[in-house]
Formats: sequence, structure tokens, C-alpha cells
Amino acid sequence: MLKRLFILAFSALLITTTPVRADVLTMPTLDWPPYSGKNLPEQGASVAVVRAAVEAMGHELSVEFYPWSRTVYLVKNDAQYAGYFPEYHYDTDDLIFSDPIGTGPLGFVENTNQPIEWSTLDDLTSYTIGVVRGYVNTPELDALIANGTLKSSDVTSDTQNLQKVGRERIPLAVVDANVLDYLKENEPSLRKVKDALQMNKQLLVDKQLHIAFADNEAGQKWRKIVNEGLKKINIEQIMKEHLGE
Repeated sequence: MLKRLFILAFSALLITTTPVRADVLTMPTLDWPPYSGKNLPEQGASVAVVRAAVEAMGHELSVEFYPWSRTVYLVKNDAQYAGYFPEYHYDTDDLIFSDPIGTGPLGFVENTNQPIEWSTLDDLTSYTIGVVRGYVNTPELDALIANGTLKSSDVTSDTQNLQKVGRERIPLAVVDANVLDYLKENEPSLRKVKDALQMNKQLLVDKQLHIAFADNEAGQKWRKIVNEGLKKINIEQIMKEHLGE
């Protein structure tokens, strides 16, 4: 009888002390410092937030870096990737979005020699606006560009847009203010033009950042896990630590 009780007690101890098996969430992202980057501390502010949320739920995060268009393509077409980040929320039929993983101030970079005054986007019809191919900006801006009301010039990176604005080849380009600050201080190719770059005084919006999950079983599972993890961490503090605010 004592032996049986001992076996039962030992079995119960094993059950209560055996940890839940950790799963690995693998997601693609891009080099978009200070939010994400291979060589950044903790791979960037957004990666640090997502990793903290995933680990708070007892799981692990693995991040792979690709060009932006490839990042989005992988989640929509490769079942091994449940989601990608950081992304702005937008209307779509094949993605679902996490709760916010931070925010980023989105606006226009301009040349210090040519500051531009505007109140509404319709005031910018005479200007060519630089955008990054594949990026979501704001619904209004993207719609005005799509229907031809606003003229645009697209490139593959923020750095290219900053070079063009710095050399006065275009008057404005859409950029996150934190990205501009980081690239001005750390991107060698901008050394000659960085002093000519400044944020336009009027922001478009302080955009919330999200994880975009595939709208399938895996994406729904991981969105639920991550959202629960986000409630357990201090997102604002993690962002401040990595953005130097």
C-alpha cells in the first residue's frame, strides 16, 4: 500500500513539474532599423517586443531576414511561416493582425532647403512623393497615389528615398521618423546628405505596428498566443530601450 502511494505521489510530481513543450515560432522580417535588423541589439525594437511576448508564453521566436516583398510573399505562400512583422494594419482578406506591438511616427522627409507647408494631402498634388515599393502607408495616401491624384516615385528601400530627397531629386518621401533618425546616424551612404534631411513638421499619423498572421489554423493559433504574451510584457518600456527615447 505504501509503495503504491509513493508511486502515485511520484507520478503526480512528474506531471506537475514537467514543463509544457516549447514550440518555435519562425517569422520573416526585413532589415528596417531600429525596428528590425540582423545586427541590431536583440535584432531591433520590434523583434525584442515579439520575442518577449512569445517567451512569456513559454515558446521561442526565430527570425529570418529577407527583402520586404519576399517577406510578405513567404507568409502568404509558405505554410512554414505563420506571420511576418512589423506591419501596419490594412484591409486584406488573407491576413489577420495581432494586437499592437508598438507604434511608429509616420510622415514625410524633406530637404532642409525646401521645407513644404501642407494642411491636407490634396495640397501635395504638385509634388512627387517617394514611397517604398510594397510598403503600406496610410489608406488615404495610398488611395490618392493609386488613383493618380498624387504623383509618386517608388524605390526598394528607405535609404534610396533619403538619397533622392537629400540630392533634391524629389521633394518628399514617406518615412518613419525613428527610421530616419537611425539611418542618418548609421547609414554610410547618407553621410554626404544627412544634414539636408529633416522630418516635415506635420506627421501623417503615429502608426500602430502589428504582426500580420496568415488567416489559417497556424496563424490563428499563434495570434492568440502572441496576444496573450503581449499582455504580460511592458511594450512601451522595451520600445524606449531600443529606440533611445
